Amino acid sequence: MTSAKVTETPEEGYERGLGSRQVQMIAIGGAVGVGLFLGAGANIAKAGPSLILMYALAGLIIFFIMRALGELLLYRPVSGSFAEYSREFLGPFFGYFTGWTYWLMWVVTGMAELTATAIYVNYWFPSVPQWVTALVFLVVLFVANLISVKLFGEIEFWFSMVKVTALVGMIVIGLGVLTFGFSAAGDTATVSNLWQFDGFFPKGIGSSLMTLQGVMFAYLAVELVGVTAGESENPEKTLPKAINTLPWRIVLFYVGALTVILCVVKWTEFAEGVSPFVKAFAMIGIPAGAGIVNFVVLTAALSSCNSGMYSTGRMLRTLADNGEAPRAFNRLSASKTPALGITVSVAFMAIGVILNYIVPEKAFGYVTSVATAAGIWTWLMILISHVRYRRAVTAGRLPASSFPAPGGAVCSYIAIAFLLFVTGLIAYDADSRVCLYVMAGWAVALGVGWLVLKSRTPEIAARREPDLERVG
Repeated sequence: MTSAKVTETPEEGYERGLGSRQVQMIAIGGAVGVGLFLGAGANIAKAGPSLILMYALAGLIIFFIMRALGELLLYRPVSGSFAEYSREFLGPFFGYFTGWTYWLMWVVTGMAELTATAIYVNYWFPSVPQWVTALVFLVVLFVANLISVKLFGEIEFWFSMVKVTALVGMIVIGLGVLTFGFSAAGDTATVSNLWQFDGFFPKGIGSSLMTLQGVMFAYLAVELVGVTAGESENPEKTLPKAINTLPWRIVLFYVGALTVILCVVKWTEFAEGVSPFVKAFAMIGIPAGAGIVNFVVLTAALSSCNSGMYSTGRMLRTLADNGEAPRAFNRLSASKTPALGITVSVAFMAIGVILNYIVPEKAFGYVTSVATAAGIWTWLMILISHVRYRRAVTAGRLPASSFPAPGGAVCSYIAIAFLLFVTGLIAYDADSRVCLYVMAGWAVALGVGWLVLKSRTPEIAARREPDLERVG
């Protein structure tokens, strides 16, 4: 079987400084975020124990998406992968649209997460103004991203380690409570908590399905491993390993952790705005439990912001390389980082800190819903590009990847249908559909920008064949 890799070009220029250990943890960290640590509380109140099934269902779809992305990455591992594959298989406009939309997703996510970090630090230091904390974290992460990709990878490694350790600890402690009955929660902790309070679907299946939009937000950033492809030391080995372990991470960190928590604490105890992990630690009676979880959630937010700075700089460089953003974004610094792209992205994130400081709390929810809509677009582009790629392989026009997705394009079609269903749920919900209006405005703005670009440089709309080298 043949596969393909990208031929080294002087324009690429990135340092392949991310080792296997770091890529693995970036993949794990992408699957564990604030959406789980905080967002699960409101969703438990809406769906009860059936939320476990919703996370499992969404996790299966995420695995389909990641295997589709994995096949594309091993066909042609490039930084800024989603935009590049959209450009190759759907046309230049879709590459342009996907690149800018993924940039938007991370900028607005960075706005939200940076403000969240200030709120979490306020738990310990209420006298420190939130804008001061947000500014300090913004500058520290910004400098780290400018220094080198290795430093970014190391920071992300330790952020992810904190999250993973906390989740594993929660699962082990919860299993101990269920098995041996110790702690204040020991008398009421039982597996039957999953069904004895109005059943497994206490609010009905419809209410459970409505939580899918929040569940999908929890999985945002899992595709970040694709952005690292151009800077991984050995993508042919590290990327398949990171993607293939995804089901185990989902089973352990999402399904496992929620199952244990809902066995230890009955679902009726949870409410919006309360982290299920904080609640569970409090019920078990662990000293400083709330402080421990607050620290974990803080690292989750910083991890997301750190990833946002990394990915936005790379995406702007990809856009500049294709003439879809100012050429200045194409230059690399002496440390081989897209410094200008990172700087501009951070400037937009800083505006978000100011906005979140001024406007009411509801703006935070709007920002995250916009990020979800942008993420769904990115996932759809990955899946549709994969379907087109499989057709080209079958027709003999392109070499086969060394990491084919199981089931071929069938699983991608299933995932496309699922994402369209979730988009329908977003449109049905009055609170979340505002993000679709924002995305419609964003689409119009990008459409106008594309027409201006085409009028100035008509060749930008021409398809370009990727520079491939057959191997194997």
